[in-house]
Amino acid sequence: MKKSANAEIGIFGGTGIYDLDDIQDVRDEWLETPYGAPSAHFRIGTVCGRRVAFLARHGEFHRLLPSEIPYKANVWAMKKLGVRKILSPSAVGSLREELPPRTLVVPDQYLDRTRHRPDTFFGDGIVAHVSLGDPFSEGLRQALVTGAKSLDLPVQDGGTYVCMEGPQFSTRAESKWYRSLGGDVIGMTSLTEARLCREAEIAYASLCMVTDYDAWRESEEAVVVSEILEVLKANVEAARQVLCATMPHVPEGPLPENDSLAHAILTPLHEVPEETKIRLGPILGRYL
Repeated sequence: MKKSANAEIGIFGGTGIYDLDDIQDVRDEWLETPYGAPSAHFRIGTVCGRRVAFLARHGEFHRLLPSEIPYKANVWAMKKLGVRKILSPSAVGSLREELPPRTLVVPDQYLDRTRHRPDTFFGDGIVAHVSLGDPFSEGLRQALVTGAKSLDLPVQDGGTYVCMEGPQFSTRAESKWYRSLGGDVIGMTSLTEARLCREAEIAYASLCMVTDYDAWRESEEAVVVSEILEVLKANVEAARQVLCATMPHVPEGPLPENDSLAHAILTPLHEVPEETKIRLGPILGRYL
């Protein structure tokens, strides 16, 4: 593996966000990982005064389904680059009347409806149980909310993100059920990233951009991609602005999530197989 350039903040670009217009002093870098190749090359540079590593989670030209995204490779590579904080913009459907398209939501909870995804770095001779009671970094959440409010954009502070498997959208029955469970928005990617980031001791927060009302509204047609794309264009521009406005508010120092493994590893490290230690080197490094 070639030498990697350090970055302070990571950004996982979601649907419609495949690059950053405001990135300066940029260089592209491919990383190899024990989990295969990441979704795309990293763009490493400066965004509004902060050193950033950007990765398009669906790959260039949006070629990866939500279930095909190499989540472990993406997070491992971010950790290898020195990233300790990740901002994750993503497109979502709304499960609430008061959250219309073009609204921004910075959620604080999840409901998991995924089924087919590797979502832990542990196993193969090492056991760890990180806390996920509060799955988002409060410090990063508030930075995003502050950034959005500074631009006078409609933003909700808090809410529950239902993470479904996809790639199909919800049935009407499912959409109504998610509402009854307390869901506010629904998407297909964020929770898997959040789980792995917590294990990798990376603080994580999501900026959700509402594109549609999902399928629960009887008065409307079910979700159609062509209609979503029209809203998406406006949302993408808003997300780019929010990310830049957020940078001055991202805490400079460590956040609580950067120590999430301190009391989570159950297996004595001298009993962990060497190949497992090598594979988890960037994640376990300071504990070995």
